[in-house]
Amino acid sequence: MAELINPNATPRTKRLFSLLQTYAGSKILLAQQESPRTEYAGREIDWIQAVTGEMPAIRGLDYIHDDYAGVTERAKAWNDLGGIVTICWHTGIEGNDYPSSKNEAPDWDRLLSPGTAENAVLLARWDRAAHALAELQRADIPVLWRPFHEFDGQWFWWGKGGGEAFIRLWKMMVKYFTGEHQLNNLIWVLGYADDVREGWDPGEPFFDISGSDTYRGETTHAASYNRLKTLYPGKLAALHECGLLPPPDAFFQDQCPWSWLMPWHGRWLMDNHPARVAEVYHDERMISLSRLNSFTIYPLKQ
Repeated sequence: MAELINPNATPRTKRLFSLLQTYAGSKILLAQQESPRTEYAGREIDWIQAVTGEMPAIRGLDYIHDDYAGVTERAKAWNDLGGIVTICWHTGIEGNDYPSSKNEAPDWDRLLSPGTAENAVLLARWDRAAHALAELQRADIPVLWRPFHEFDGQWFWWGKGGGEAFIRLWKMMVKYFTGEHQLNNLIWVLGYADDVREGWDPGEPFFDISGSDTYRGETTHAASYNRLKTLYPGKLAALHECGLLPPPDAFFQDQCPWSWLMPWHGRWLMDNHPARVAEVYHDERMISLSRLNSFTIYPLKQ
C-alpha cells in the first residue's frame, strides 16, 4: 500500500489515505464542488439530496475571495456529518478572485527567488491559506488539498511560466506548507487538465494523488485516466472536476474507476438530468455519504 509523501502526516490523515486505497478499482467516491461564498454554498448538495435522497461523500470547497472563515466553518460541519473535505484555490498572487487567477502574469525569476518583493507577496498569501488549513488540522480534519489545478492548461497564472516554473512553484509550496507551517493534515492532489500533458511532473515524492479536470461531454474520460495510470501506476487518480455524468456502469466497462468524481458547481452539475444523478448516487459501487458512514474512520457526530 502506498505511503503519504509526508512522513509526519496525522494518524487520521493516514487513515483517510488508507480508506481511499481500499476502494481503488472497485468503488468510486462521489464528490460535489460547492458554489463559492456562504450564501450559495449549500445549493448543489441540497439539489442532490432533493433528487436522490443522498449526499456526496466528499465536499469540494474553494478559498476563492479569501473565504477562509467560511470554508473552515463548512469544512468542520461536513466533517461532523461524517464527510471528507477537498479544497482548491482560485487566487492570484495579489488578487483573490477568479479573474486574478486567470489574468495575472508574474515575473517567474523574481517570484520564485527568496528575498524579492514578489516572493514576499506570494508567501504572504500562502500564509493566509496555511493558517486556515492549520485550523482544520487542530480540529483533526484531513484535507484533500488541490492547489494550482489545471496547471498544464496554462490558462491560470501558475501555468503561464511553463512546466519548469510550475514544478519549482509546486515543490516550493509542498516544502513551505509541510516545513514552515508543519501542515500534516494534507493529502496532496496533483490536478492536471484534460489530456495530461508531458513536462509538468514534479516527481512522485511531491504529491500523493494524481488527477484530471475535464468537461468534454458525457464520457468517463478514460483517456485521461489511462494517461495518469501510465505516468503514475502506483498513485490513485481522481476526476476532480467534470460536468455531464455517464451511467455508472460505463466507468467500470471502460476500466477507469476513478478514486472520486466531482461535478463542478452550478450548471455543470444541474445540466445533468436528475434521473442520471439518481442513477449514479443509487449505484452501490458509488460511495455516497451514507455509504461512507458505514466506516468508523469518520464517526458521525453524536
